[in-house]
Amino acid sequence: MPRILYERCPLCGDESKPQHVREADCSQHPLSCAAIEPIMRWLRCSGCEHVYTDGYFDKQQFEALKELTLQHQLPGEDFERQRVVSARIVERVAEHIDHGAWLDVGFGNGSLLFTAEEFGFEVTGLEMRYENWDLMRELEIETLYRDITTLAEFDYNFAVISMCDVLEHMPYPKQALEAAYRLLQPDGVLLLSMPHYNCTAWRLLDKFECNPYWAELEHFHNFSRERLYELLRECEFTPHSYHVSQRYRVCMEIIAVK
Repeated sequence: MPRILYERCPLCGDESKPQHVREADCSQHPLSCAAIEPIMRWLRCSGCEHVYTDGYFDKQQFEALKELTLQHQLPGEDFERQRVVSARIVERVAEHIDHGAWLDVGFGNGSLLFTAEEFGFEVTGLEMRYENWDLMRELEIETLYRDITTLAEFDYNFAVISMCDVLEHMPYPKQALEAAYRLLQPDGVLLLSMPHYNCTAWRLLDKFECNPYWAELEHFHNFSRERLYELLRECEFTPHSYHVSQRYRVCMEIIAVK
């Protein structure tokens, strides 16, 4: 089934014709299914130069994908090695704020939640895959089966909100950042990680024809550091520090402050 096509840039709203970047075949992706068209078409906005797919999933496609979970995404998977990776992330956050409520959006294997709790934070997880949510409840970690944009109506006041390898999965990322801003306490910390599109490491993956992200079925966006910083400022965040993420290949990690 085809995706719902974007009528304008999903970040800046520019309606002029975007530049075609490339196509990729995602039929060999482990989450590929009959509900998803196998060809991904990547575009570059003529206004803000953001790189994004030509469309996003409809409700039926989204529900089909939620029923599928990769092994490395399950709570507790590879927990000892992931604990070390997550500890470095929590230590960076703790340089800004070392206690309080922490919301992890799209918690996946749960490593960041487990480790943040170990450091003394009061943790809550947010997840849209039912299997992950159910498994995390068995581990007695507070979790919500919700989208972050639906939490704005509640009186939450988080010290930290993390969206690690999440924003690129959202059709309209700005909505998620605006929700995070509303849910954070004054001087609260936002933690983001995602693939870094505009760096030499990415271009090397392209050169050697081994870049996995063009055919990453669940991704709608490829962010550059520059465009991500612009988006954060548009949502009233102040980008504070940049790091190389160790979660996945060629990823960046950003700490921003409300």
